[in-house]
Amino acid sequence: MAREGLDRIWTIPNVISFIRLLTVPVFLVLLIQGNDGPALTILIIATTSDFIDGLIARNFNQISRLGMYLDPMSDRLFIAASVIGLAVRGLIPVVLLAVVLARDVLLLSVILARRLRIHDLPKVTFVGKTATFILFTSFPVTVLGTVWVQTAVPLELIGWVLGGVGAGMYWVAGYGYLQQLLRVTPSAKRGSGV
Repeated sequence: MAREGLDRIWTIPNVISFIRLLTVPVFLVLLIQGNDGPALTILIIATTSDFIDGLIARNFNQISRLGMYLDPMSDRLFIAASVIGLAVRGLIPVVLLAVVLARDVLLLSVILARRLRIHDLPKVTFVGKTATFILFTSFPVTVLGTVWVQTAVPLELIGWVLGGVGAGMYWVAGYGYLQQLLRVTPSAKRGSGV
């Protein structure tokens, strides 16, 4: 039986999201190896495709439950890959790596401990989207700071400041998601009447 409405899997936006997910390990390897041009190209294409698949989903009635979770998942993985790659190269402080990854580890731990399902997860908020945008801006600026060193204000410093602001907002959004996760009655308990 074909899936319909929000239960659809094979939509154009979901295919775009799947492809974007497949590029995360390629991006990480390129970034660690110092192949900044190709790595930044992948990041820009991924960010652009994130906007495009949302546009297609909304304008061509292809919104799906799976798509609502693939998009933030790819964002989380790109953020993780970015901070890991930049920290391995010594371009950002290890503290920033720990701060960014700790939020997602905390949320994932709550999801697993409470045995929540995909449809129990909170929707992405404006603060979360803004934090993601700032972090995605900070990473290329930090990398460009290693190339363009003759600027009035060092780009690497601007990248670090943006990264710090983005990480702070990332945690603010994470706190909101955590509150939502703790209020959810897990699906298994709802179904069993417990």
